Amino acid sequence: MPEQLFQFLVTGITIGSLYALVGLGFALIYNASDVVNFAQGEFVMLGAMTAIALLNAGLPLLVAAVIATLLTVGVGLLLERFAIEPAAGASVVTTIIITIGAAIFLRGVALLLWGKDFHSLKPFSGDAPIQIGGATVLPQSLWVLGVTVVLVALVRAFFNRTLLGKALLACAFNRTAAQAVGINVKVMLRLAYGLSAGLGALAGILIAPITFSSYEAGVMLGLKGFSAAIVGGIGNPMGAVAGGVLLGVLEALGAGLVSSGYKDAIAFLFVLMVLFFEPTGLFGHKASERV
Repeated sequence: MPEQLFQFLVTGITIGSLYALVGLGFALIYNASDVVNFAQGEFVMLGAMTAIALLNAGLPLLVAAVIATLLTVGVGLLLERFAIEPAAGASVVTTIIITIGAAIFLRGVALLLWGKDFHSLKPFSGDAPIQIGGATVLPQSLWVLGVTVVLVALVRAFFNRTLLGKALLACAFNRTAAQAVGINVKVMLRLAYGLSAGLGALAGILIAPITFSSYEAGVMLGLKGFSAAIVGGIGNPMGAVAGGVLLGVLEALGAGLVSSGYKDAIAFLFVLMVLFFEPTGLFGHKASERV
């Protein structure tokens, strides 16, 4: 039984790391623009599908991954420029509808380009399982964990140690004040969309060797990433990371100890409980309003 629990934990942390990257993308955009970008899951799908197409065209894996990530970043920038920026000042519901429309559009484009078939990516370093403490771990899972740790550390360092990161945080706290001291808010907004699109693409490329990818693969990953951001506190990037890992572990434990058919239900039930007892998320900032 302890070995089984360890196996469930390893599996949960692996899938939770992907939720963490998607949730981090949600948090970055929300911080910069107060917009919940429901096209974030499509960034994941585009990264995976583009990398698979480029790899099938004969490009090396590293080159295909870099080009796929850059192309997805370009899509994120276009989304901000032509869909979000023109709707500046619109209501929350309007911006949500815009991002949902963008997600449907991107899925449609992917359907035209790659069809309804499922596509797979070869593991980065073979598929021979590795035994760690009684648990069986695929080499690709170690890639997922390692790259996620590196990306989260880089994002944290970006916010804490660079002027661009601090400028982005300033826009998140008070956009008017940031603009008053000379920060170009539009550039910061595009930076946030570019970063979130890049993180989504990398998450898609990492998960593609483990699960099949298709034009609609980003739907569920987007929902789980959004759930991770909600659990961690939608305005807290590192909280979204913690929320993603927590959701992944709960899913794996639910699938292993209860039933695989209930794993999604268990995760979403947990999100509802968090919203009921802690509306700002487990790691969200508590706000008070003086009347």
